[in-house]
Amino acid sequence: MIDLTARQVEILNIVQKHAPITGDQIAEMLNLSKATIRTDLSKLGILNYIDAKPKVGYFVGKRGTPNREEKFRLMQMKVGDLHGVPVIVRETTTIQEAVVALFLENVSNLIVTDEEGNLAGVASRKDLLKVTLGNPNAATIPVSLVMTRQANVVTVSPEDTVLEAARKIIARQIDSLPVVVPSNSDKPGEHWKVVGRITKTNIIKMLLDMVAED
Repeated sequence: MIDLTARQVEILNIVQKHAPITGDQIAEMLNLSKATIRTDLSKLGILNYIDAKPKVGYFVGKRGTPNREEKFRLMQMKVGDLHGVPVIVRETTTIQEAVVALFLENVSNLIVTDEEGNLAGVASRKDLLKVTLGNPNAATIPVSLVMTRQANVVTVSPEDTVLEAARKIIARQIDSLPVVVPSNSDKPGEHWKVVGRITKTNIIKMLLDMVAED
């Protein structure tokens, strides 16, 4: 919408939310006179962002509808519709085995689980690099000693929206999130079963696919 002014974008948003709506009603919501927004309404109509019917009012035009539909579709998409298969190692996995898994799977981190398959933590490339540099005995150290523990791991559930997952990824400056559901573990405390992994790549690919459909 680079060809629209801030007021024209505001008018379009009003029409998208309240259509059909009259010019007088739009002007009232903006605290302006109808004469003041007449040029804006005309431009939006010429560009097909809005359309009008006599005695009915303004409604979303052909150019305005796809944006609204795509935004709604994006807001409603769930993590469970998008996440990939998690790359998992056990707490007892050695650093050497973890490094091999990291590079074979071409991922930025590994999800670590306990013997029951519950989330125990996450081991990143940085975690593994820090412990291996200058440490000839690092290869046999269990990954549980260097991972970020479960209490400090940011997760999402399959029912969370993709937008919420993206916000967490950006806020924490990380590449991916474990997707978890409550575990039936008999152990005390909160436990989570890992069911997937959502990444920046998943989200970017989804956006590219949505653009390609237009």
